Order: sequence, then C-alpha cells, then structure tokens
Amino acid sequence: MSKKTDPVVSLYHDWETFLEPAAQPSERMAAGKRFRSATSRKSHGTWYPPSHRPDPIALLLSQHHNRVEKLLPYRYKRMASSPLAFLRGSALVMARDLSYMPKSGINVQLCGDCHLSNFGIFATPERNIIFDLNDFDETHPGPWEWDIKRLAASFAVAALENGFSIATAERCVQSLSQSYRSHMQRFCTMRALEVWYDRIDWEVVVKHLINLGRKDSAEASLKAWKRNRTHEGALERLTEVVDGKRRIKDNEPLISHPEEITKHVMHDVFVKYLKSLPTYRRQLLLRYRFVDVALKVVGIGSVGTKCGIVLLEGEGEGLDPLFLQIKQANASVLEEFIGPGEFEHHGQRVVAGQRLLQSASDLFLGWTTGPKGAHFYVRQLMDIKGSVPVDELDAITLSQYAELCARALAHAHARSGDPAIIYGYLGESDAFDEALSKFALHYAKQNEKDHDALVKAIKSGRVNTSREPAKLPAK
Repeated sequence: MSKKTDPVVSLYHDWETFLEPAAQPSERMAAGKRFRSATSRKSHGTWYPPSHRPDPIALLLSQHHNRVEKLLPYRYKRMASSPLAFLRGSALVMARDLSYMPKSGINVQLCGDCHLSNFGIFATPERNIIFDLNDFDETHPGPWEWDIKRLAASFAVAALENGFSIATAERCVQSLSQSYRSHMQRFCTMRALEVWYDRIDWEVVVKHLINLGRKDSAEASLKAWKRNRTHEGALERLTEVVDGKRRIKDNEPLISHPEEITKHVMHDVFVKYLKSLPTYRRQLLLRYRFVDVALKVVGIGSVGTKCGIVLLEGEGEGLDPLFLQIKQANASVLEEFIGPGEFEHHGQRVVAGQRLLQSASDLFLGWTTGPKGAHFYVRQLMDIKGSVPVDELDAITLSQYAELCARALAHAHARSGDPAIIYGYLGESDAFDEALSKFALHYAKQNEKDHDALVKAIKSGRVNTSREPAKLPAK
C-alpha cells in the first residue's frame, strides 16, 4: 500500500474522515512497519557526500541577509572554536545534507535544530522544574528522523571532542537510539492525554546523578539555578542605576543601546505582541511598566540576528523586575528542502512549534512584528533556566544525558505525530540503533572536515573575524 493512500496514516482532510472510528495502536504500528519497504532502517546508516554537495562555507555566507553585519565576525569566530561549535551554528548545512538521504515518509513537528545543547531545565508556569527541548527557531514539519540524526551527530561530535574513543561515541549514540525507541514504544500504548501530560521532572535528572553518588551536587545545582537564574538575579548582573534611573548595562558589542530603537518603535512592537497572548496572560503583563530595551548577542548560529532584551518593572513594593527577550524569527532552514509550512509569520511559527513540542511553555511566549516587517517572538529571558555543561561530562554521564535528551525528543515527536506509527517503523530490534550510530560517526567526520574548511576560510580572509569575540553567553 502506498504512503499517499494508506488510510491509517492519512490526516483528517474532511469531517467524514473525522467521524470514522480511530485506528487501533496495532493497526498503526503495522502501518509504520509498511514504510520499511520503501525506506529500510539500514538505509539511514550511511553518509556519503554527493558530488554536487554545495560548499558549506558558501551556505553559511548565504545567511547574511537579515543579519547585523558588524556582528557576523563573532558568529564565525565562535563556530571556528571547535567542531561542536561548528555543528551548533550550521543547521542549514546539515539540513541540506539530510535532504540527500532516504526519508522514512513519517512526519512530525521537528525541532529543526536538535543538538545536545538545545536541551535544558526550566520552570513551568506552575513553577515545576522540568527537563525538555528549549530552542525552536528552526521548528518545521518534516521527517521525524531528521531530529534524531542531528541529535545523534552532536553526541558523537561531543564524545570525540571530550577525548573519548570511537567505541565510546558509538555506545553513546546507541544508548540514545534505544532510549528514543523504548520511550516511543511506551507512548504508543498510552492514551493521548497521558502522552500530552507526560514530562521529565527534575527528580528524573537527579536520579541519574544519584547513580554516580552525586545527589548533593545535583540538589546544590538546582538551588543555584533557582537563586541565580531569575529575574531578580539578572537585575544585578544586567542593569545599573544611572542618574537615579535603572537601565540595562552596555557591554559592547554583546549588549548595546542602538538609537533606532525608540519608545515609539517599542510601543508598536508591544501592542502587536500583546495581541498574541491569551487574555489572562495579557492582563498579567499589563501589571508591568516599560523601563529599558537593548540589543543582546545570543548563541552561535543566531549571532547577527536581531535580539533585544526588555526590562519591565512591576507595580509592587521594592524591585519587581521582569526581563523579556525579543528574538528575530527568519524562515526555518528546513523550509527550503521540505516546503513552506502553514504560518506566514515566522514568530508565530516558532511559538506554535514550541507549544506543540514542549511539555510546558513560557508564560509570556508570544510573537510580534517589528520595523520593516521583521518577524519576532517573545519569551522570558531568565526564568530558572539552566543547561548541562557538556564538556564536563565523563563517558557515563554523557551517555545518560543522551538517554534523557532522547526521551524528551521522543515525547515531543509523540505529541506532534503518531508514536505507534513511528514505533512500528523502528520495531523491536536494534536495526535502527546500529544504523544511527554508524551515521553519527560518519557525519562527525564530515562535520570535522567542514569545521576545518571554516578555519581555512578564516585564515585566507574569505570569512571575516576581524573583531575579537567575547565569551559565549549563557542561553
């Protein structure tokens, strides 16, 4: 049966289809298994760059439009610092490479830039601490395996960069794949609402650390995150009092106050942003007052895109700060290879994808439009957010971290796609696990070559890094 006519995997195209009885998990798993006839699990295991593969440096240079030119040297300097940094900043390069590979034919909402540094802990609106995906700039519908292949490649690169053997890197990726597969199996036997409400609580992360006798450090880390990763903690680090008024501190070129961002511009941006929020959250935000706004450089691949931080002040006694981040949203790098999605506004695309994929999303997550029609999305800058220091992990904890990331990714895909169909494709054997580990190691070598090409391009002057970059900022 062809993929296009299979009734089990078709979407609800009309009301009559919606009224038909739902297919049972066993039927949907059987449908997933049928996809193997067109694209075997083994076929995902190799990576051979095609003869017509574009120059990766040319692809990176093609992203200069809609970016602040004076900040681009920082992007390339950061990407050149290590193979993992290069991978983090080259989502476009890998998206094109994945487009050359066999596709399962099973689509979900993709993270789009699924690497090991785009996971972390954060507070839900109910003030619970959870672990999940935390970056959705490139989110877009597409083949589920694109996310896990990028995630697997990032772990292979990180393992080798940390000085571990090829065998250790391979085992790490296999642990990742096994975790994804086992949790997808669990999700396909659960009710839809049970899948939706599933989450990875902080206690699960602590449990992994307890196995290594590190409970105290885990609990201490959580306390430190709660203490420092808050709006109050950011107030001391990011602001100063000048002439009796609080303002965001300049730290050129990472943080600056450009003249073109006027109060009139911010008024228009905020009015459009408020309209994107649910009524009750809009009312909460209106209890705050605007204090200051500045541009702030973030990340690696995002360097050069327009990103602002806004300081608001509440109406209560004493200091009641709220920091928001307004980040530019361009078209997803996946769109060129998969086709356009349903959203014309890319800020709305990011917000919709985040709400679909995350177990719980930011209280003030919304979107807006800036000067000259630029698209932006808005979220809190600091709300007990933390990331895992990958370069400090040993072989065991790196593998455990891979299992956690895979679980979070499986949940995101189960929320946006059909877990029974995906698990039906994966099956009970380790065929896909072995294929994924082979691909990850092959692509780690490709990524190393591309990183070397960037280093050479910098030395030759083809890529400009004339400005001295600052230390990578925290997410």
